[in-house]
Amino acid sequence: MAYITLEQQKLKENYEYLNNLFSSEGIQWAVVSKLLCGNRLFLQEVINLGIKQLCDSRVSNLRAIKKMSPGIETIYIKPPPLRSIPEIVRYADISFNTELSTIQALSTEAEKQGKIHQVIIMVEMGELREGVMRDDLIEFYEKVFRLPNINVVGVGTNLSCLYGVLPNHDKLIQLSLYKQLIEAKFNRKIPYVSGGSSVSIPLIFEKMLPKGINHFRVGETLFLGTDVYHDTVIEGMHNDVLRLYAEIIELIEKPVVPMGEIGTNVEGHSFSFDSESSGKTACRAILDIGLLDVESNHLTPADPQIKVAGSSSDMIVIDLGENEKNYKTGDLIEFKMDYMGALRIMNSRYIGKQVR
Repeated sequence: MAYITLEQQKLKENYEYLNNLFSSEGIQWAVVSKLLCGNRLFLQEVINLGIKQLCDSRVSNLRAIKKMSPGIETIYIKPPPLRSIPEIVRYADISFNTELSTIQALSTEAEKQGKIHQVIIMVEMGELREGVMRDDLIEFYEKVFRLPNINVVGVGTNLSCLYGVLPNHDKLIQLSLYKQLIEAKFNRKIPYVSGGSSVSIPLIFEKMLPKGINHFRVGETLFLGTDVYHDTVIEGMHNDVLRLYAEIIELIEKPVVPMGEIGTNVEGHSFSFDSESSGKTACRAILDIGLLDVESNHLTPADPQIKVAGSSSDMIVIDLGENEKNYKTGDLIEFKMDYMGALRIMNSRYIGKQVR
């Protein structure tokens, strides 16, 4: 079985790097755990770091977190589905919201459960994913403030996830000003301006983060060390906290060019081959992992001499060239993953999970 490992020490060092960075700026931050897909083994390693807030977009994962560590503050980080309101009130201390009818349902359910549910209202700042339109924001807050059992604890925004709209100083200044405007108009304290995520971290280095931004939600940079803004790795962080290992189940020297009439493969892709490759051979290995688990374009072999030749539903084929390192059947091939690769792998029940 292919498996993914979490390097305990590297995770701790990444966490300490970020915690020191945010502490020096007076910023509170929450770990976004959705990459772990509710895996209890890996979640426990994150909890052991001493975090105060955990964010997730699946209420089942928040349920698992609360059972493992009831004292951690949990945040549901997308607009709640109406059918999930009872569970969200039960397992999420805070939720991100954009619909008045949803917050009304949260209010009713919180009253039933004898709770005060906290909400952060998301503002549309150009990414066109979730968010209340800015022209409607004051009226929206006015209506929410009237609801019982609801405590508005923040204003927030999401950037970069759908269309790749990057955060900048001007956008985040606007978000901070909305917080000030709402506090002044309604005489209410809004603790969080949650405008930060992994993609916003470089603004701290460049001294371009407005002082009003006091809350970050970070997942990718913690686990992958990524400077999402520039698509690089942050100096001093590890990009291999998570590593994938897949076993070679066949290794045979074969032609480079397929033989026969070529149609489309299982993904519907068609291929063409350079005539110069005709007659050439290479050592080709088959790995025990496939499209059911991950798309190969999200994987990078740790050995730079290995090339991914193609994928099918449950196998990946790699080209070893002349196999100078003498790989053999049964050997493990190590891969690094980008965020989507790690997310898909973690969501596969066919992939083992180990802590090192």
